Amino acid sequence: RLEGADSPAFATIVAAGAHGSLPHYRPGGRRIRRDEAVLLDFGAVVGGYHSDLTRVVFIGRIPPKLMEIHRIVLRAQAAGIAACRPGAACRSVDEAARRIIREAGYGEQFVHGLGHGIGLEVHESPALAGSSRCRLKAGMVVTVEPGIYLPGVGGVRIEDDVLVTREGPRRLSSLPRRIELMRLG
Repeated sequence: RLEGADSPAFATIVAAGAHGSLPHYRPGGRRIRRDEAVLLDFGAVVGGYHSDLTRVVFIGRIPPKLMEIHRIVLRAQAAGIAACRPGAACRSVDEAARRIIREAGYGEQFVHGLGHGIGLEVHESPALAGSSRCRLKAGMVVTVEPGIYLPGVGGVRIEDDVLVTREGPRRLSSLPRRIELMRLG
């Protein structure tokens, strides 16, 4: 709000520790502990338009398993963003990212579509999913949000909003994604 947002885009997800393995976890009363990962999914509405971003931050040390999957998810997101071109089949954009995760041995732990359209609503068409029959067009804004979720351990999802242009994809957010910058304290 201090920077001009009208309101939150949706109820913020804050999932600490093993709760990060639940993609749509709703926070409870448990305190965040040192040496835990915290998955944050948040957005704002500005001038009627929504944003939707997800990052994982680490309080203290970064658990080795989450460091491993963070690197995989970041590579998957890069592949998904690169595939966001006019005319691309939405299912092929999903597959570009999903292939990276599957080949790393975590295919079963990527439990949702790669992303969705965003604009006047937080979830709009098109869906970036294997079942989608849509194609991307210049001017569309979509989320690209691959994730790996490990029950009892935690999860990593990295989400950015991406504008499809005639020249290719343009990431609209400037939040850091490199794991070294995600460590707090």
